[in-house]
Order: sequence, then C-alpha cells, then structure tokens
Amino acid sequence: MSRRIWLTGASSGIGAALAEVLLRDGHRLAVSARDAAALQRLAERFPDQVLLAPGDLTDAEQVRAIGERIAGHWGALDQAILNAGTCEYIEVDDFRATAVERVMRSNLMSAAHCVEAALPLLRASERPHLVAMGSSVTYLPLPRAEAYGASKAAVRYLFESLRIDLAAEGIAVTLVSPGFVDTPLTRQNDFPMPMRWPAEKAARHIAARLDGQPYEIAFPTPFITTLRLLGLLPAGLQLALGKRLSRSEQRP
Repeated sequence: MSRRIWLTGASSGIGAALAEVLLRDGHRLAVSARDAAALQRLAERFPDQVLLAPGDLTDAEQVRAIGERIAGHWGALDQAILNAGTCEYIEVDDFRATAVERVMRSNLMSAAHCVEAALPLLRASERPHLVAMGSSVTYLPLPRAEAYGASKAAVRYLFESLRIDLAAEGIAVTLVSPGFVDTPLTRQNDFPMPMRWPAEKAARHIAARLDGQPYEIAFPTPFITTLRLLGLLPAGLQLALGKRLSRSEQRP
C-alpha cells in the first residue's frame, strides 16, 4: 500500500538512496533538504510522487512552513523519516564549543523541529510511523566523536522517550542505527571504516524493514554486535580501547 512519507536529508547519501527505493516502491514522498536543485531533479523523474519541500531544517519557521505545505497537499502523513544530519570531528587540542553547537543544531534540533511539524499530520493517519536516523556510535564512546556522538546519543534518548509517550496514540517510533555507510560525509573520514556498506544497500535494508515498524533497525549485524559487546566493558577497558584508536600520539 502506498504511503505518504516525509523524508528529510533526501538530497544525498542514505536519504537520496532511500528516496529512490521508496519511490520505486510506489510511495509518495515529500522531500526536504537544503539542496533544492537535487530535490528538483528527483521530482522531474517521479513527477506524480514527489512533493518538493526544501528548506533549512534548523530553522523552526522554515520547518513549520514545510509542515503546512504537506498538510495543504496531503492533509496527513503515514510516515516521517527524519534522516537529515551532519558530522564534525573534534580535535581536542583545539576544542571549540561552536562545533558541538553546530552538530547538535543539525542533528538534534532539526529533528525536534520536524517532530513538532510531523506529529499533527501523523495523528491523522491510520497507521502512523515516526522514524529517526541515529547512529551506532551511541553504543561505544569513540575518539574525536564528542560532537557527533553526543548529538546522536541525544537523538536516541529523544526518540526512545517519544516512543513511550506516543504509544497510547498508536504512533510507532523506529530508530535507525547504521554502522559505516559510503556517503559524501563518510568519504571525508581519515580512518578505517570496517564493514562499510554502499548507500544503496543501506537504503534497501532500511526500506525492507519499515513496514514492520520495529523499535530499531541496526546494521551490519556483526559490526553492531561487536560495538554492543565492547560497550559492556568496564570504563577502564573502554578507555584503554579508545586510547588505542586515538590519533593523539600522531599529532605534534
């Protein structure tokens, strides 16, 4: 059955790949990102399925306007997939709180603005589903991930709490926790990325599980299992592991 879906971060990476999969499956998508040209190209390929909803999702007024646009066209949402986000790594010898602020605004606050806009529309659906893009980084503290990891830990807590509070209304909440995925963001990484998946494979994996409305979609399984087990280690052992992964000794 065709769903009315709002997909954020739809212009590149996992979002762009997921848009392709969902549109080919016959769903209708309201697509949001700052890159309006990329969204327009998608709309030209799927003119009867795509509702353009570009904007800066860190701006509450722009998100509110996007929600009004979706309401005016569809009147409701069956699914909101809040995928938009960014990543910045911290060099601790030049720690900048502004970097943490930027990443929290892009990953956490943009999601919160979208939740505010999406909930009234989801409440008008017979089978509403709220989906957020988290990260496997929340299972284990890693070097240089202070900003990104903190933002994704906050996203995890936000949506797991929302799952409890929205259960009485029948609104399902799913958290997606990927390992490494080949995207424009991860291509900038200067460290090994084990078990990295192509974005298209990740998108197919996510899309195939959305209809079941699971609590979490985490992949790849061997990588996720390893991180979860390492996350159970005592703090001292986690510190020793983190120090081995750190590049600090390579810097002057």
